[in-house]
Amino acid sequence: MTVAQTTKYVIKYKLNGERRFEFAQLVDGTEAEAEAELAKLHDAQDVISDIAVSKAL
Repeated sequence: MTVAQTTKYVIKYKLNGERRFEFAQLVDGTEAEAEAELAKLHDAQDVISDIAVSKAL
């Protein structure tokens, strides 16, 4: 079994209009991958917008 190589990213976004950020281990660092990760953390009725992904320092 091979494990995908991940990199630590910071995800900046708005949750219901409020600025937030999270750190996550992502494979590609794409906006879609980040959005899927945020969906796991928040309720379905929460509005997640303005997603920006960058490598954590």
